[in-house]
Amino acid sequence: MKRIHPHSIGLVLAIFVALWHTLWAVLVWAGGAQAVIDFIFRLHMITPPYQIAAFSLGTAAGLVFVTAAAGYIFGWVMGVVWNTYGPVSVSNAK
Repeated sequence: MKRIHPHSIGLVLAIFVALWHTLWAVLVWAGGAQAVIDFIFRLHMITPPYQIAAFSLGTAAGLVFVTAAAGYIFGWVMGVVWNTYGPVSVSNAK
């Protein structure tokens, strides 16, 4: 089994979720978030129940920071679990 570095997968996941939520913050700032969230709810056959609030730089920074931290922690835990319980390598299987 190939071991992975929990720090590396933590960073990858942190960067991914931080970029995803930065995109969301940009959509809110640009005024396009309401249309996106309404579209997503309608795809799920749900009447859109939420209204997007006004953009706040502090709130957007908090969103990106908290999701990046959560992504890192989740990725790190995934790496530890993978290294502990991941697939077993069978090198001499015939």
